[in-house]
Amino acid sequence: MKYIVVSDIHGSMYYTRRIEEIIKKENPDNIILLGDLYYHGPRNPLPLEYNPMEVANTLNKYKDKIICIKGNCDAEVDQMISQFEIGNDYEELISGKRFYFTHGHKFNENNIPSNIDVLVYGHFHTGFIKENENVILVNSGSITLPKTLNYIGANAFKRCLSLRKIHFEGTKSQWEKIKKEENWCVDAGKFVISCTDGD
Repeated sequence: MKYIVVSDIHGSMYYTRRIEEIIKKENPDNIILLGDLYYHGPRNPLPLEYNPMEVANTLNKYKDKIICIKGNCDAEVDQMISQFEIGNDYEELISGKRFYFTHGHKFNENNIPSNIDVLVYGHFHTGFIKENENVILVNSGSITLPKTLNYIGANAFKRCLSLRKIHFEGTKSQWEKIKKEENWCVDAGKFVISCTDGD
């Protein structure tokens, strides 16, 4: 199974086109949207090419692949323009690991759900991968309003044997500048880092 995880689109058609390019290139089995799809929120600036209806029209083309979690900026009206369910948090067993997908405004590194191995969330717009209390924490950041990805902690991809590719929305030089703990990918198998300027 191949997954694409995206968070915090906030109504940007510009970045939704970028998401669609990645979907067409990678052909994932599932697209997990971690919420905050259409509305930019009162604390955020107006995103590039803000057009929530066009974002919905584009995402609706992939409705059979989308698993969508409700974010704190998502409202009941958003379900009316979405042909996929905007639901609650989502759990799945992937390669023997218990993954928990959430937006991040309730569950995050300061409030970790019980009995999970990996917590994947957005909300804070700051990407990172680290370990806390034997749980791997993955914050996907925001494709539209990113703060940065600056740290990958020890054991972040420990024993992720089915991992084949990490898609980094930045250059090789930017990837190299990210602080990575010594054992960030111990026993992870063979995978490639795909950057905007190549693998």
